[in-house]
Amino acid sequence: MRASTAAQPQNRESDLLAGLNPAQREAVTHGDGPLLIFAGAGSGKTRVLTHRVAWLISHRGAHPRSILAVTFTNKAANEMRERIARLLGAEEAGNGTRQDARLPWIGTFHAICARLLRESGEKTGLKRDFLVYDDGDQLTLVREALRQLQIDDKRFAPRAVLSLISRAKEQLISAEEFGNHYRGFFEDICGRVYGLYQQKLQMNRALDFDDLLMAMVRLLQQRQDVREKLQDRFRHILVDEYQDVNHAQYALLKLLAGGR
Repeated sequence: MRASTAAQPQNRESDLLAGLNPAQREAVTHGDGPLLIFAGAGSGKTRVLTHRVAWLISHRGAHPRSILAVTFTNKAANEMRERIARLLGAEEAGNGTRQDARLPWIGTFHAICARLLRESGEKTGLKRDFLVYDDGDQLTLVREALRQLQIDDKRFAPRAVLSLISRAKEQLISAEEFGNHYRGFFEDICGRVYGLYQQKLQMNRALDFDDLLMAMVRLLQQRQDVREKLQDRFRHILVDEYQDVNHAQYALLKLLAGGR
């Protein structure tokens, strides 16, 4: 019995590292502190990330809920969740109703922010039952704003207006600050629409996708108690396709990581 028990961690270690090349193994078994991986498409970056999560739980004793794994699409998040569950095994990963309690926080930037805002957003006046407007909803509001401002939507396409508003939000530029960063005739039109668009979102108790990130960054900047709570919760933060993060996403990650 003793021989069997002693061999179990070693077998688990062999399973987690099996099939990885030396560079991948080095990344998976990395100690504390930041690590940035440069590798080409199809070289196994996501595989390294999922094995790293399993390694942290199985060999470093990390609590699953102390790990935050972020990616860009729901498909990638679901695949990551399934891979980690398989690596950890049915006993540790849980099943159906219990899986969420046994696995790390895994999701897209938007999904993670929405979840955290429903948890702590009330500290900055955001109601927990806020709506999240999709692309169609956003375009509808932009068209309404254009009509209300008596601006021809044939001359100023709603999609183009929304695109510039979205780019501003990615830079964490509010409607009030928009005019300090964007100048020009079209930009002036977008600035007017931006302010009214935000008013309409607030009237409908809604956020758009870019607002999820902006609101979360503002919450972390303004509320030290929330910032410290989440920094203490998420001891390990892993980001798939990190090279694709925008300014708002980078600011979010930096605030969550703190000085680590």
